[in-house]
Amino acid sequence: MNNFATILNIYSIIVKQKTERLLAIREVILENKVNNQDELLKLVQRKGFDLTQATLSRDLKQLKVAKVPLPEGEYVYTIPGVKNISDEAGNRFMAQGWLSIEFSGNMAVIKTKPGFANGIASIIDLRGAYEILGTIAGDDTILVILKEGFSRSSVMTVFSLLFPGIS
Repeated sequence: MNNFATILNIYSIIVKQKTERLLAIREVILENKVNNQDELLKLVQRKGFDLTQATLSRDLKQLKVAKVPLPEGEYVYTIPGVKNISDEAGNRFMAQGWLSIEFSGNMAVIKTKPGFANGIASIIDLRGAYEILGTIAGDDTILVILKEGFSRSSVMTVFSLLFPGIS
């Protein structure tokens, strides 16, 4: 029983440290224009966290951090689900990066300008349209999985309502 209590105590300390580190990463991204992992690593380390690039990379995946281009051309990290991109800025971002969409069955492939796919996919997921199950993004391509039973025209109507300015 004593060994079990020790293991449980160690586990709770590790979980607490990870939670605090994730919160610190989130805070750094929300308070700063962070352009790359090296810069983010240094900012998190300044907050007193000792972590490696590999750990930071795993944490970014867990937080579902996206990298989006700004109008000035630089890329910054953003946290999905947090209002660090306004609806108006999101709409402009979509209109700037969206190139085309094609359908096949209950899937759609959106072509974007290079570097825009992750940011646009995050915005699509954040807006939570009922007709869309989810997205998978690369650098310039997004795979959108649609729920069964929705027509292409209904999904295009959803996109045009969610993102004025795209066609």
